Amino acid sequence: MATYFQFEADFVESLRCIPMQVRFKLDTCGIKLKLNQWNRFNQQERESLVDLPCASESEILAYRQFLCELIEKHTGSTATNLPVEPQPAWLEAEVIPDSVLAKGQVAGVAISTEQWAELTPLQRFALLKLSRSGHENHNFLPALQEFQLA
Repeated sequence: MATYFQFEADFVESLRCIPMQVRFKLDTCGIKLKLNQWNRFNQQERESLVDLPCASESEILAYRQFLCELIEKHTGSTATNLPVEPQPAWLEAEVIPDSVLAKGQVAGVAISTEQWAELTPLQRFALLKLSRSGHENHNFLPALQEFQLA
């Protein structure tokens, strides 16, 4: 089942932006997808990328292959590989990444290790992505509020 966050509500219906759950899958399967590539996909293809599973080894391979085919079909170029982290920070329930702590402090929110551990991997992923420098991170505080951390 698709999981959308409230802070994504302004684009979920049209899927004009890449939702966090797809970004999570991109990091899982090791493919970089640019927004201009995403916007070349039709609505059904975008929905497929939202709905397709990407957890087991076979699902990850199938997702990767489907995505690579879409990129080639719509752009004429091959997909760009991303390194897949063997132990990504969003799976580390005991350690809050420095970028999340720092961004939380800027927002006036102190996140405890217990709160971090109670989040789902997708929620931790979202906070990690939204806390990185260079990212359009105006949704960090709304995400903290949605996750009941602020």
